[in-house]
Amino acid sequence: MSVFFISVKNLETGRSSPGIKMFFGPEIVNVELLDDSDSGKGTTVLSECTSAVEGNKKADTGPADCGPCSSPPVSLESQLRASNSLKSSLSEKKEEENVEYTVIDSFQEKFGPAVLHLKQQCVVSIAGEGVNLCRYGKLSWLEIASKSRIFLFDIFLLGPQAFKNGLQMLLEDKNILKVMHDCRWISDCLFHQYGVVLFNVFDTQVADALQFSMATGGFLPHRVCTLRECLMQHLKIPSKWDAIMKCRQQMASENPDIWFLRPFPPSLLKALALKAMHLLLLHTSLMENLMSDLTAVVRDYLNTYRSGSGDHLWSTKPTCMELPKELRQLLDIQKLRKERAMKNYRMNKDGLLIRPTPMEFKKRNDPQEDGNYRDDLDHSPTNKAVSHLTSFYNRDVLCQEKLEKSKSRGKSVEEP
Repeated sequence: MSVFFISVKNLETGRSSPGIKMFFGPEIVNVELLDDSDSGKGTTVLSECTSAVEGNKKADTGPADCGPCSSPPVSLESQLRASNSLKSSLSEKKEEENVEYTVIDSFQEKFGPAVLHLKQQCVVSIAGEGVNLCRYGKLSWLEIASKSRIFLFDIFLLGPQAFKNGLQMLLEDKNILKVMHDCRWISDCLFHQYGVVLFNVFDTQVADALQFSMATGGFLPHRVCTLRECLMQHLKIPSKWDAIMKCRQQMASENPDIWFLRPFPPSLLKALALKAMHLLLLHTSLMENLMSDLTAVVRDYLNTYRSGSGDHLWSTKPTCMELPKELRQLLDIQKLRKERAMKNYRMNKDGLLIRPTPMEFKKRNDPQEDGNYRDDLDHSPTNKAVSHLTSFYNRDVLCQEKLEKSKSRGKSVEEP
């Protein structure tokens, strides 16, 4: 249970907190009704409050701080509209897939250990949710995942202090690779609202365009891909996961206020967790595609001399710097890809290849049916690999719970 208060005053200091303040059940020790002498109307400080579950038609919900970096209050009417939209979108029950995640909505207990865990990683994925994510928008959720844990930071409740308490240090760490999709918008938001300068970012939208250029012999696409399109193309994610992410996308476009609903719907929390997890998988797949030419040439390099008789090696100078035939074949490969791309794609007036629509992505397994698209470098992970990573997330969370319980008992437990 959580309670919102419109007017909050610290009785020890006499200072009033601006905006609306939220208190969680464990934080409420005692309640007394006091007259608000400052208002001059004889009303009470706690007379206008609302439950996070039932709501109050006279109250707007929002964080304690009302500065330029804080999230906007959300009216009850907007909450009800978003809630109805959620119920309507989830009316058809989809097959559930368990994904473990941790919601961080306060600075007690979970926040510190989460930041410490993420600081120890070499690669993390980062995604943000909110309304109009740029310097003029509002950030509500920040999803950060490692290879074993998924953390959902509730920026709407934590406020700017979340970045001062560790998130800024994490996001600006040059030794940690941050996997993101179209980092332009959230980068603008983080810099202008929270003073965060992102470093060492792997953008999957940029990597997808680069991989497209490699696969077509140097051509560029006429547009970039959304995250969902990249997941469909490179990962071939299970339909039940795609349905969850599609539902999330539709609800967000129909009613952006849904990101400021509290308590936040569990189905959407799962969608946020899946998004962060899939970003890491997408990074792995794209890296395999981008490195495929290098891997192939190196494989030929390894067999250049050792697979032959060795008779000619007596006349070969080890210091010869002439470009070998194994590297020259890259020109032939690029030429063939370019010719194939000109046959399989249409070209616009700017000389850019026209990429397929999202519906055409689903038909890509049949090149005859979709003559405008061909997947030349398809080394995507299988659904088995995706399931393996999911089980790894769940196993790690269970392990962490066992370790925490053992520490409280004074015992030690070995990780499986």
